[in-house]
Amino acid sequence: MPLRLRRTPLLAALALAASFLSAPAQAADEPPFRDPALPLEQRVDDLLGRLTLPEKLGLLHQSQQAIPRLGIPYHKNGTEALHGVGWSNDLDDGWKQKFASGTVFPQAVGLASTWDPELVKRVGAAVGDEARGYNAVNPTLWGLQVWAPVVDLLRDPRAGRNEEGYSEDPLLTGAISTAYGKGLQGDDPFYLKTAPVLKHYLAYNNETNRGVTSSNLTPKLRNEYYQKAFRAAISADAATGVMASYNLVNGRPNHVNPDLDEAVRSWTGKTLYNVSDAWGPYALTEQEKYYDDKAEAFAAVLKAGLDSYTVDDSNAGPTAQLLSTALDRGLITQADVDDAVRHVLSIRFRLGHFDPDGGPYKKITKDVIDSPAHRKLNRETAGKAAVLLRNSGVLPLASPKSAAVVGPLADRLYRDWYGGQPPYQVTPLDGIKERVADVTSGAGLERIALKHLGSGRYLTATGSGPDDNVALTDTAPTPASQWDLTDWTGGVSTLRNAGNGKLLGGDWRSLDTDDAEPDGWYVQQQFALERQADGSYLVRYAGYESVESWYGLPDPYVSVNADGTPGLAPKAQAARFAKEVVSDGVAAAAEQARKAEVAVVVVGSHPFVAAREFHDRDNLQLGEGQRRLIEAVRKANPRTVVVLETSYPVIVDAPTLLWTTHAGAETGHAVADVLFGDVNPAGRLTQTWYATDKLPSIHDYDLVRTGMTYLYQRGRPLYPFGHGLSYTTFGYQGLRVQGEQVSVKVTNTGKVKGEEVVQLYTHQRRSRFPQPVEQLRGFQRVALGPGESRTVTFPLKRSDLAVWDHTRGRWVVETAAHDVLVGSSSEQVRARTTLQVTGETVPVRDLTQATRAMDFDGYSGVEFADETKVRGEVVAGSAGNWISFTGSSWGSRLTAGVASVSGGSVELRLGSPTGALLGTVQAPATGDVYRYGTASATVKPGKGDLYVVFKGDLRLRDLRLTR
Repeated sequence: MPLRLRRTPLLAALALAASFLSAPAQAADEPPFRDPALPLEQRVDDLLGRLTLPEKLGLLHQSQQAIPRLGIPYHKNGTEALHGVGWSNDLDDGWKQKFASGTVFPQAVGLASTWDPELVKRVGAAVGDEARGYNAVNPTLWGLQVWAPVVDLLRDPRAGRNEEGYSEDPLLTGAISTAYGKGLQGDDPFYLKTAPVLKHYLAYNNETNRGVTSSNLTPKLRNEYYQKAFRAAISADAATGVMASYNLVNGRPNHVNPDLDEAVRSWTGKTLYNVSDAWGPYALTEQEKYYDDKAEAFAAVLKAGLDSYTVDDSNAGPTAQLLSTALDRGLITQADVDDAVRHVLSIRFRLGHFDPDGGPYKKITKDVIDSPAHRKLNRETAGKAAVLLRNSGVLPLASPKSAAVVGPLADRLYRDWYGGQPPYQVTPLDGIKERVADVTSGAGLERIALKHLGSGRYLTATGSGPDDNVALTDTAPTPASQWDLTDWTGGVSTLRNAGNGKLLGGDWRSLDTDDAEPDGWYVQQQFALERQADGSYLVRYAGYESVESWYGLPDPYVSVNADGTPGLAPKAQAARFAKEVVSDGVAAAAEQARKAEVAVVVVGSHPFVAAREFHDRDNLQLGEGQRRLIEAVRKANPRTVVVLETSYPVIVDAPTLLWTTHAGAETGHAVADVLFGDVNPAGRLTQTWYATDKLPSIHDYDLVRTGMTYLYQRGRPLYPFGHGLSYTTFGYQGLRVQGEQVSVKVTNTGKVKGEEVVQLYTHQRRSRFPQPVEQLRGFQRVALGPGESRTVTFPLKRSDLAVWDHTRGRWVVETAAHDVLVGSSSEQVRARTTLQVTGETVPVRDLTQATRAMDFDGYSGVEFADETKVRGEVVAGSAGNWISFTGSSWGSRLTAGVASVSGGSVELRLGSPTGALLGTVQAPATGDVYRYGTASATVKPGKGDLYVVFKGDLRLRDLRLTR
């Protein structure tokens, strides 16, 4: 039965009449909404009719107060469950963040690197069970609407939230998010174990200025790339809603993106419950200044298709008041409110909130949390997620008698922002110690002292309390003036005091040592040591709050105040320091490696340092100190394995290199399982690892133009999409395409059991439109014993090869030859054939018909903008900018819809932006960018490539050139 609740008076009347005929007798003291035997729509109608307007408005907030008179319990949206139950906010403790301590699975990008949807569904099911377990303990704190999975496409590896997503490919992302969402929801056809919400709609892949930057999307990429992963999970009924993202798309904030109602809800017959991101509705007036007042903004959010406001912590009062004002002003109607409340109630009914017994998942108890079965699953998942990037023959290790296990991550595990606190830890050192009798270890860090050149004194810790600011005191290094330097990624480091074990931190302008680890929203324990030409160092403060507009201290560096105390000031006032190496942990680690049979160097990133939500990376570099450690250990012992533990790609190349995400409590067991061959690695990269830092602007979302992702990149990457090695080898034979099926025989040609991820790609050779270099069409992870073969089959429907025809606004299958490619990565093609497809030939574009300006073929300099604040998109240009319509025919009479504050003009040219002038049209001054007028002119008719060149600031909505 469809569960989407879009009611009309006639449908409501018919449903009510049917209920009288079919419903069982109801106890006099129980209202119909309490009866699980009744249809969902009838139960929703009954409860909706009993609610007062204030109660309805209260349900449109993240924190929904109980309604005792109806027996409705308190409910909170938004338990974080990205790769395990992470955290939630506590109504009963000042809305403080409270962390779970259950099973922490590998980070999301690691889950996807398994390329194993069945496994990921089991992980999702385990997380859903633990969410129910926590809810059984404290239903006020641990709500059952979970904000996961994240399906933002990882089209730029510098994005701070890389760890939260799955892949740069929409098909892979859609498959993994569908699997995880299905697991979170459970298998009951009606009831929900949890209600997963997809984050973050749409085209959100930069943290720098995330709340005010607009992702420019062509209609083609919107349909073929950015929407695709969301559509996959929603259409598979693997999620119960989406969360709007902070950014804008084509000039319109996503919190009022009409897609939320008009597109996303069209992908399923079931009811969706869409939510805002934290503070997002207020950003419309405060940061984006898109609306003049909050009531107007909150009304627009509701009208656009969001049903929940994540604002004001647990206080629903301001939201209710603003929506009441919007009702009074006629900005929204009672029907708008009821429609959104229906969405809320439908999901809460499916969670069992109003059933007498709480529904079938109510029986899950806290016993599932960190259960032995979940620990076993966690170890399996972490092992399957590991990717062997290179192997010089050192792996798998064959029972070495001694090992040196060194590096900053050798004996440490870290949680991330959306992860819980692991109840236990198995580090790589722990895992290796279980297998090797003689193990030595060390962090491989430099211990340094920072001598202020102006005074000759050392930067010194004075205690571990919040008021114990560092000082310039010692004249010779003591433990209090010595610091263990960890150079993480991108040149950003942490400094741990040797005397008290605490980290140096920028405490809002002063410097102290009161933190054990980098943590919190504003990670203040980040610094960069910048070597100067004279050999001295400046120490840049890299705390996250420094990018806030209110911080007011551009480019902060460690300085020395007039009274001689250290502090922070602009770079011009930076103090100069000598960096003195007190003890060289790199040399010590190399000596340990020299004496051992094998060496394992465990390096990587810290999930809170150098990149995370709110902070993008500047480059792809592993820290210089960690690179030196790798080289020193490799030089000391050729039998060196580098284990790279990061949340994102970095530029590292070593003869034997194993990559894993921060993989949770079982990281050490999983790493050891792979190193010693108990697990034959079969993880595969889910995004391109670029070989250079010279990448396009992170704010340019046009993949076709930038050449980002494996879809459009033409250079050679460091490691390609889909890459990963094995301890065995595989052969491919007999690739065939029959009907709507592709098959290939895969054989394990090696001596040990292994798993291969068989990947199917296609490339369309000829098209009216730019085509990807290749595109993933299917994948399967298959296990084969030595000498064993299996025929792997993939569905490949004709409709799968459709492309978005922006000239006619629809999907089209073109007549073309397609390369059909199978292999072990996007670059390791092992077999190929050709498929001839009979379809359409896209006709010459007829510009005598009304044509939207956004349906151009090419562009330069223009921006994509909102036609109105409700819907529609236009091209905004200024002098010298242009758009083109290739392969077109046109007449002589031009009419165009334009908006311009002060007026402008556009030229029509043939063949290029500087080609023959066909005519000029003057755009009237409309006084407002949202007020459109009609411009007309006579131009020279013709056919070919038409260029529209802007000569002044204006917005072009549409054009038509009649004969």
